[in-house]
Amino acid sequence: MLKETIEGLAIKPAGTYVDVTFGGGGHSRAILNKLHELEIGKLEIGHLYSFDQDSDALANAIDDERWTFVHSNFRYLRNWMDYYGVEHIDGLLADLGVSFHHFDCPERGFSFRFSAPLDMRMNQTAKRTAADIVNSYSEEELARIFWLYGELKNGRGIAKNICRARAQKPIERTEELVKSLSPTLSISEGGEIEVPTNAKKDLARLFQALRIEVNDEMGALREMLVAARDLLKPGGRIAVLTYHSLEDRLVKNFLRSGNLEGTIEKDFYGNNLSPFELIEKGREASPEEVAQNPRARSAKLRIAEKKS
Repeated sequence: MLKETIEGLAIKPAGTYVDVTFGGGGHSRAILNKLHELEIGKLEIGHLYSFDQDSDALANAIDDERWTFVHSNFRYLRNWMDYYGVEHIDGLLADLGVSFHHFDCPERGFSFRFSAPLDMRMNQTAKRTAADIVNSYSEEELARIFWLYGELKNGRGIAKNICRARAQKPIERTEELVKSLSPTLSISEGGEIEVPTNAKKDLARLFQALRIEVNDEMGALREMLVAARDLLKPGGRIAVLTYHSLEDRLVKNFLRSGNLEGTIEKDFYGNNLSPFELIEKGREASPEEVAQNPRARSAKLRIAEKKS
């Protein structure tokens, strides 16, 4: 939904914008195309700050004086804007979730399709990996994150199987984790893991839950949303693409209420006191886009404008 997202931001040519999920740089390039070009004698030009904690994103750097790359988790949005002397911004874009790059890079350990170290760190310099969580969390703690972040109804049973397997040998690789849930797997010479079709849905949710916990994705999202609310100018817009119900619920409630609790406060006359006005309430990708990009099947676009 690139076109809808960029249009929804209502980009001002001389505005200041933030893309907190740079990745491959597609959204950032689209924003830059809407900003004023650098010209001799022009007093006002637009600027874009793009965040990414993954060092692999540096390979997609943009050679443009209107662009600044911030190699950091977007939870530190407020700190970095202070560092660059930016008091307010005209818009912010967040494309949440994991890119194809992460899923298709076997050594990063994000996918159950490949034999790899059980890693899942977005920031490759971070200390805690998925293997650390799998081998150190109690059965109760594992069951909690599987239910909370993966919505796995059988999370307790999965946690029990993992604890039983790790008691024999630490679980350090993706195939070892997969085997604790689905003993009937095979690995090709190319390192691809083949699992029964009926196990794939639970494995996808299990890996999602571990990834969210490893990277504290929900905590980072909460901090970023609060910073974005405070940084946006009146009339500024925030556009967020979500991919699973947990993050979508948080974003939806925050944009409706203006707070993390999702509590809608009203004035004496019953008017909503949220600092935001909703522009897009959860647009989904078209069938044509889903056909081109299966990841878009679960995407929802939410856009809000900061009230005057």
